[in-house]
Amino acid sequence: MNAVMTIAAKEFRDGLRNRWVLAIALVLAALAVGIAWFGAAASGGLGFTSLATTLTSLSTLAVFLIPLIALLLAYDAVVGEQEAGTLLLLLTYPLSRTSFLLGKFLGHGLILGVATILGFGIAGVVVALGAEGVDKTELASGMGLLILSSVLLGWVFIAFAYLISVWVTEKARAAGLALVVWFLFVLVFDLGLLALLVSVKQGGDWLPWLLLLNPTECFRLINLVGFEAAGSVSGVTSIAQGGAFRPAALIPILLAWILVPLGLAILHFRHRPA
Repeated sequence: MNAVMTIAAKEFRDGLRNRWVLAIALVLAALAVGIAWFGAAASGGLGFTSLATTLTSLSTLAVFLIPLIALLLAYDAVVGEQEAGTLLLLLTYPLSRTSFLLGKFLGHGLILGVATILGFGIAGVVVALGAEGVDKTELASGMGLLILSSVLLGWVFIAFAYLISVWVTEKARAAGLALVVWFLFVLVFDLGLLALLVSVKQGGDWLPWLLLLNPTECFRLINLVGFEAAGSVSGVTSIAQGGAFRPAALIPILLAWILVPLGLAILHFRHRPA
């Protein structure tokens, strides 16, 4: 455990020194505040709109941005060390490969977690101060759920980045595969499910369960719960409106999406040559 925490602390310090935490937090805060402020643009005005619409817009931002940031942050976690010639040196230390990978994952997870909390936290404070008639308790609850689920979503794609990084031998190939993973889960899955939804004329009660095959859809479902503005829900997640999905069940599914690729990455890394 000491070895894991040592590696994690080093990765987190590197993230601070390389301005990753600051850059991610500022990007998230700027885009989140902008999206919240221009929420009424569709009706021809400016300013904050309803809380449900604001949180839906912020969750859509997170779906596109958080996975991409996570993949860019960690795609070279192992293959980068290998190309730099430091992986072999690190593995000569009294440090197991599992501890090495878990430490780097924890460090990258802390970088993304702190940046996400800061970014969306700033946006939440701006909404609380600038919006009129917003229930502060409801805002805090909604933003808290958004931040928690965003961090978990980021960790899912960090785990995917590690799985990529231990399988390939070149950073360029790892970067390409990271983008492929982003396209598949964020864009292509929705298009495929929409096509399936259109083709199924009746008896499609099983379709909402397909959303669980994509961590980004699990994230969307978590943040749809309790939203009053049904009209703010669009895309394939609309087929789950009024369904049985609840955060208590969906959050463990997101945790499983973290553990499975991370476990596969550890398993492969333990048996691959340095």
